Amino acid sequence: MWIFRVDEPRLGVIRIREWRRRAHHTIGLLVMLLGGATIGLIALDQSSNAFPDKLFTALWNGVNLITTLGAFSEFSPPQKGFMLLAMVATLLIGGFAVSRLTGMLSGDDVMAYRENRIMERKLEQLANHVVVVGFHSLGERVADYLHEEGNTVLVLVGDQDQANRATDCGHLVVLGSPDAFDEVLKRARLDSAKAMFVTTPDSNNNLAITLLAHTLNPSLAIAVPGENPLRKGLLENAGATNVVIADDIIAKALVTRITTAAEAAQ
Repeated sequence: MWIFRVDEPRLGVIRIREWRRRAHHTIGLLVMLLGGATIGLIALDQSSNAFPDKLFTALWNGVNLITTLGAFSEFSPPQKGFMLLAMVATLLIGGFAVSRLTGMLSGDDVMAYRENRIMERKLEQLANHVVVVGFHSLGERVADYLHEEGNTVLVLVGDQDQANRATDCGHLVVLGSPDAFDEVLKRARLDSAKAMFVTTPDSNNNLAITLLAHTLNPSLAIAVPGENPLRKGLLENAGATNVVIADDIIAKALVTRITTAAEAAQ
């Protein structure tokens, strides 16, 4: 699914920040363990080697300790005792990391946050696309026809179920609550879109969306259904370039069919 949620998944952001804080904490503990192991091994090294050699050997053993590779050099009895303590500390830190970090980044809220970041980049690159507002029966048919003709379709919705259905059909989606629909339109890249179809069942909502879209891009082609000549005039004044009155189309189709059938029967 490719959905950009205008209402940012806040809990996802909080979880990721907390995971980073815990990861930094764990890394800090490992660095402290590495430093302590290195210093302890140098202090317990009774060989006649030069200090740089002792430092390198101790650092080598410390890195092998925290990475669990196990390629240690020879230890003296005191060093072995010290390394036993260091190994216990490593196990404790490893258990801490597993208990505190595992599973934090696999929740739905985190996945939604990641999806938002991916969709944000996709929207930034979007151009010459067609925007469909609403994904009820009319919007779904319009989006499917446009998709079949090879257009990139961006669906704007305020409902999660509609968003899921739109993504299942292969469309990009921007989801936002009705209160935040101004932000939804801003995310739709209307400046680079070639057309917009407003298809929600609420005529007042269609009028407001048309006006907002026309304000954002006065040259954008906007198609909207209208209920009557008065509503058609209002939509055209709001910036609609094509207003279709469904009753007129149905009436003409019915009359044409009956007339054609009558003429054929004569």
